Amino acid sequence: MHVTDLPAPPASTQPPIALTRLDPGLPLPCRAHPGDAGVDLHATVSVTIEPGRRVMVGTGVAVALPFGTVGLIHPRSGLAARTGLSIVNTPGTVDAGYRGEIKVCLINLDPETPIVIERGDRIAQLVVQRVELVDFVEVAELDETSRGAGGYGSSGGHAGLHAAAPLDDTRTDTEGA
Repeated sequence: MHVTDLPAPPASTQPPIALTRLDPGLPLPCRAHPGDAGVDLHATVSVTIEPGRRVMVGTGVAVALPFGTVGLIHPRSGLAARTGLSIVNTPGTVDAGYRGEIKVCLINLDPETPIVIERGDRIAQLVVQRVELVDFVEVAELDETSRGAGGYGSSGGHAGLHAAAPLDDTRTDTEGA
């Protein structure tokens, strides 16, 4: 297999973002490869996550995102594939006005094996994107579209959807909590 060398992308296409290192013993967030969308975030503590359990882990950094951007915290694909490690509220959201430590709510999706996280391990990725800031206006009814109110599963495309029990969308947020 022939590997083509791509031209080296610039380190960044935007002005730098202010970052405070809250834990000087950890590396700064950085891209694993030139041109990667996300920068790796590191765990401030060592922890074992039992199967089906979740834990909040600090990253030792705080950022000052520019107005009109958002930081999205994504799982690292290799960890997810190899161990079942994911993020509960993926993607996590870091708003432009937030100045506290970025924390990641990790979950062990493996049904049997605990996951050991060591201090300094790369646990997630931070992707900074522009975001549209919109206002909402209340109306009596919405305009009609061909899709209408069709939601989950309305487009079909998977044989298992026809045999599966319908989703119960009548439960409130407080039931079963």
